[in-house]
Amino acid sequence: MTPDEPHRPEIVVGLVATPPDHPAQVAARLTAELADRLAERVSADVRWTARQGWGDVAPRRDGGAEALLDDLARRRADESWDVAVCLTDLPLHADRMPLVAQTSAQRRVAMVSLPALGLRQLQAVRTVVPDLVGRLLTDSSDQRVPPAGGEPAGLTSRVPAIGGMVGEGDAGELRYVASRLIGRVRLLIGMVRANRPGRALLGLSKLLVGVLGTAAFSLTTSTIWQVGDALGGLRLTVIMLLGLTALVAWLIVAHDLWEKPDRETPAELARMFNVGTILTLTLATAVSYVVLFAGTLLAAALLIDTSVLEQTLRRPVDVTDYLTLTWIISSLATVGGAIGSGLEDEETVRAAAYGYHPEPGGWQDEKTGDPAAGQASPSHDRAAG
Repeated sequence: MTPDEPHRPEIVVGLVATPPDHPAQVAARLTAELADRLAERVSADVRWTARQGWGDVAPRRDGGAEALLDDLARRRADESWDVAVCLTDLPLHADRMPLVAQTSAQRRVAMVSLPALGLRQLQAVRTVVPDLVGRLLTDSSDQRVPPAGGEPAGLTSRVPAIGGMVGEGDAGELRYVASRLIGRVRLLIGMVRANRPGRALLGLSKLLVGVLGTAAFSLTTSTIWQVGDALGGLRLTVIMLLGLTALVAWLIVAHDLWEKPDRETPAELARMFNVGTILTLTLATAVSYVVLFAGTLLAAALLIDTSVLEQTLRRPVDVTDYLTLTWIISSLATVGGAIGSGLEDEETVRAAAYGYHPEPGGWQDEKTGDPAAGQASPSHDRAAG
């Protein structure tokens, strides 16, 4: 601490993550560097203090951003923070356009929807959050910081995800929105990023065992060699797509991953959740198919001698025949894997659903001091209050 540190005015910024999953990870990394970024972007004459937490603030599915900001304002007042910013992975919309961020100078709070930022979310929030804090303090006439430079819309030029701004600038009620088309694509990509498809891939262990077992059995069946040789590229492609589609559909149906609109979940939000779930599972199964294909091709090359394959097919063979054989076996094994998916642990599979995630380990709320994060909550809903 420098000698003049105690004499500098302190501004406390609360950074709240909801729910305690992907947003908590982003918030933890941002909190560690937020004070330095605020000193650089807003004012170096202020002693910045960053706090983080989660718990009381949870996005209510039927309330949208306004309900989230109201909850956040109550949390800010209880904690005596000067301003508060919430990071959420709830996909939100304003005027039928993806909502990236929203501020309220009167409540001295702001929220950022991480999925709307696209793939590189941490890099984007490093720019967005300090600018939002500076704008909140300026619009609320806080004398401890100089007026924010530039117009509020200047953030649109620094963050590609933000396509425009709507709201009452004089009142500090601003909504930063994405473009209607590209913004929706970026939102879907961001939802898949927040859903961590790699976790879904690694978690479906019994499915992978079923797929590998089916592939091993098929590899030793000469009848399948002949079937693969008789099928053309078009039919092999159709079989592959049908296998992947059947696997994704079976995972959703067998484990009740489909989000249904109800009184608390608007139809638009339910559709977004379902699309996020489908894309996550599709990406996970596609990667598993590529891994399966590579493993089966290697096994075929090692176990099936060229002379044996030529005797079965009754013609000379080359590498194309091995690729075709691997293709048909991988597709059939994927269908067999759908049966294995029904044996998966329910909570493991449900982690792939966008509307649900158990609480991660190691997260502790600073308000309650409750290290409940080490215990999975089977009923924790990603976007439910």
